[in-house]
Amino acid sequence: MQNSFPLWKNLFIVLVLGLGLLYALPNIYGDDPSVQISSTRSTQLNEDQRDLIEKTLSAQGITAKAIEFSGDRILVRLENLDDQIKAADYLKVALGRGFTTALNLAPATPAWLRAIAAEPMYLGLDLRGGVHFLLEVDMDAAVKQAEERYVGDIRGALRAEKIRYASIAKVNDFVQVKLKSEVDAANAKAVLGTEFRNLKLSDGKELFVIEARISIDEKTQIKKFALAQNMTTLRNRVNELGVAEPIIQQQGDARIVVQLPGVQDTTRAKEILGATASLEFRMVDVKHDVQLAAKGKQTIGSRLYHERNGQPILLKRQIIVTGDQIVDASSGLDQNNSAAVYITLDGIGAKKMGRTTRDNIGKPMAVVFIENKVETRIANGKKVRHKEKLEEVINVATIQGVFSKRFQITGLDSTTEARNLALLLRAGALAAPIEIVEERTVGPSLGQDNIDQGTLSVMVGFALVLVFMAFYYKVFGLVANVALAFNLIIIVALLSMIQATLTLPGIAGIVLTVGMAVDANVLIFERIREELRNGNSPQASIYAGYEKAFGTIFDANITTLLVALVLFGFGTGPIKGFAVTLSLGIMTSMFTAIMGTRMMINLIYGKQRVKRLSL
Repeated sequence: MQNSFPLWKNLFIVLVLGLGLLYALPNIYGDDPSVQISSTRSTQLNEDQRDLIEKTLSAQGITAKAIEFSGDRILVRLENLDDQIKAADYLKVALGRGFTTALNLAPATPAWLRAIAAEPMYLGLDLRGGVHFLLEVDMDAAVKQAEERYVGDIRGALRAEKIRYASIAKVNDFVQVKLKSEVDAANAKAVLGTEFRNLKLSDGKELFVIEARISIDEKTQIKKFALAQNMTTLRNRVNELGVAEPIIQQQGDARIVVQLPGVQDTTRAKEILGATASLEFRMVDVKHDVQLAAKGKQTIGSRLYHERNGQPILLKRQIIVTGDQIVDASSGLDQNNSAAVYITLDGIGAKKMGRTTRDNIGKPMAVVFIENKVETRIANGKKVRHKEKLEEVINVATIQGVFSKRFQITGLDSTTEARNLALLLRAGALAAPIEIVEERTVGPSLGQDNIDQGTLSVMVGFALVLVFMAFYYKVFGLVANVALAFNLIIIVALLSMIQATLTLPGIAGIVLTVGMAVDANVLIFERIREELRNGNSPQASIYAGYEKAFGTIFDANITTLLVALVLFGFGTGPIKGFAVTLSLGIMTSMFTAIMGTRMMINLIYGKQRVKRLSL
């Protein structure tokens, strides 16, 4: 028969509609106001903390809907926002500094839906809320780091040319090179002028001294590179966090805006983005007395550090390899089942490490972990931002043999710390330290008006289309209305399945889709009317209407889809959100407006000999 689908096609359409309903379902359950407790690097969560949380909440008369323990965090689900804020304050005091608490919104999706990976879609900062960071790049530190690198590079260049020097050190804003003779000074100036064209060379006040300064143009390039590399690094770190559609934008010459809409773990986001973690590999100074250095005696060429147990250790100032020469890092267990991080170096780092280990077999080498943090503390009733730089030796090992490109470091407290360190190193070293100058957690109440207005716009547009189609096309219009409802359901289901972030522009794309979806049915129905006016039978008119209108519908939707793809490719942030919902709406409307309505029309008229269509 002309107007009938084979069984498999009907079953396929029903299956798609059923899956759409199933995966759109999690969005009706909403969120639970929650408090998320995470451990710091040196402590671990266990059942004792869970018991303490229950006792603290019970003593304050706060009832928790659920307390979920997952090893590295505890999620406390509460009844309302007031209980959430109170619980966070009480738990912060009760748990102490070893733990961090963060306000969160946890999806209230039932377990049976979570078991089939049915999760609600994320809402953007303007709808659901999330985390907003304004980060500032320390440009002076970027220049200082470049000067420190030039110290090592100049030393290597002079050694390669066998030019004798007394010392090479960074002094104020330049690198000071002291030579031993006039001949050495002349040779050194020629070598440095050839190999380091970005340095401005001048004679020092003392005899046989060269002062090398970074040029103004080079400083400008260093700062631009630091900002660009930090943005790339932050983008990689956000990708590691698995945040959907993050916004990472440059603001001014030294600041970066990071927005994480719908982020589920705000504490971890702050730790990963705010921390400036890197590694330095240094040789241990075994010639000088570490106890004298600990009492304040200066040691030339070495610097005092401390191990995790508080023991002082003396390390040479010369850095072998730094974190920016690490190309890959992964966590795992060593042969003793202890936490370890496996490091892979780039070509330059591998050469340095190979040369160092070859010349120092039997000597100890240390791994220094460096982390810059900025904390806001209350002092005299005012918020004071406090900078803290943590430098500690996490591993000291004797060099047993030559290694270069790939090796492992141990001495970490836990596998969690190993994973976090590997994540930071794998995401890339920051070219310069960053600090959080503004941190804002946007609550859902701020976006409630946007949610209400966006929902109202969809409902009003949907209702107007329903009334028009039912009045103007009668039975066929009702069929189109059913298809339109399923179209919205499938869009929501797809957004949920791909874990996209819905924003106000995304809602605008859905509203536009509502109008565009019925365009296809209008074309089909008008074509059927034209066939009827030409004297064709109702069955033949239905068949011809769908067949002949398809080409026009396809062409119109393809051109719109191309525009949406261009918007997605070249747009940023909200524009991408609009492009995503518009693209999905075009594809789903093609399915529901053509195949969905055709199946229902076939079921109504396909097996009947009718003289007139309700059109």
